[in-house]
Amino acid sequence: MNSPQPIAPDDAQVVRMLQASKAEAAAGRIAESDQLLARVAERAPKHPAVLNELGVRMLDRGAPEQAAQLFQRATEADPKAPALWANLASAQKALGRRAEELDALEKALELEPRHVSALLQKAAYLEESGDGRNAARAYQNALDSLPPGLPIPPHVQAALDHGRALVERDRAALTAELEGPLAAVRAQHGGQRQRRVDLCLELLMGQRRPYHSHPTWMYFPELPAIEFFERAELPWLDAFEAATDEMRAELTRVLVADRDGLQPYVDFPPTMPLDQWRELNRSRRWSAYFLWNQGEECANRTARCPATARVLETAPRCRIAARAPTAFFSILDANTRIPPHVGVTNTRVTVHVPLIVPPHCGFRVGGTTREWVPGQAWVFDDTIEHEAWNLSDAPRAILIFDVWNPLLSAAERDLIKAATEVYVRYYQLPADQLR
Repeated sequence: MNSPQPIAPDDAQVVRMLQASKAEAAAGRIAESDQLLARVAERAPKHPAVLNELGVRMLDRGAPEQAAQLFQRATEADPKAPALWANLASAQKALGRRAEELDALEKALELEPRHVSALLQKAAYLEESGDGRNAARAYQNALDSLPPGLPIPPHVQAALDHGRALVERDRAALTAELEGPLAAVRAQHGGQRQRRVDLCLELLMGQRRPYHSHPTWMYFPELPAIEFFERAELPWLDAFEAATDEMRAELTRVLVADRDGLQPYVDFPPTMPLDQWRELNRSRRWSAYFLWNQGEECANRTARCPATARVLETAPRCRIAARAPTAFFSILDANTRIPPHVGVTNTRVTVHVPLIVPPHCGFRVGGTTREWVPGQAWVFDDTIEHEAWNLSDAPRAILIFDVWNPLLSAAERDLIKAATEVYVRYYQLPADQLR
């Protein structure tokens, strides 16, 4: 007769046994700690926490091959635990397997984009690979992700201190890189320094803290936080309102003839912190038909919409290489909400030209809520928290595009254009990334 198998302990028992083993190790009683760990490993040999602790012991004792095997088994047992992937990356690094190390780190950050240990490991990987600039950005992400008040172990504190030093050196290098192009632009405008631009760049490089407006990237100081700009001060909107019927007709034809041109407006990679965008990420419930995208004209689409393309040329749009202008038809499906969010920079403001608006649609910027009315355009600061909703049974469609903030001077616009282009080129950022 076969002997009965021992009953595996539950998670709580496993955790208690592991804690007891760690307590013995912390007290210097290594033999007793190992005995407790061996006992729990015998009772729960496939438990991911047990495999992880065994891997940590092997890594600490200079046996990375065994550690990697244990961490690999742990990730197979619990593939959704970012800490296990981060530990596997450490073992792969010790073995000199850099591609496998990076793959494990990416998996950890897909699960938790603010995982501080994985962010620090990725920053170190980039630094050791010779990519100091993006290493500095990764260290900054790790610093920004630190939970307030969290006790920091000494080895993590050392990595954070190293990261801060690298970030400071990178900021100094970026400042030097900016000086020449900005000096040339200043010379075109009388050679005077632009105080607000200087404050803006200090904020961009982490040397100053923004208040009031909350853009996700570049904050320009001392611009008033205006929810909706006064319509009477924007006479160029007349042309858009006059062309509403033509633009609506073009949009209607596009929805019939070129539906493949619609794409999800929210399209973040899995390593980005999604927060409020989790539900809409890569969803066609909020779709865009781009006429211009990050400074590039979508010529096949503007050809389909000549009236819209023509009137867009009359607006004071930004011209920034690989960044602006952007213009698109925004389609919000029935019974869909766009959650509260903020835009990239208050140096630009956003224009809405309503085209198709069923009942029960609304839009809030800050403390002001409005309803779209076809043929009545408005301009708002999208770095102030805003949200939209369509509670009807039909889609809502508007034209959205960005223009310069009308409160910027010509010199400020030119300097911001130059600074943005240098920043993007310096970090070699893809068209959809400004973080």
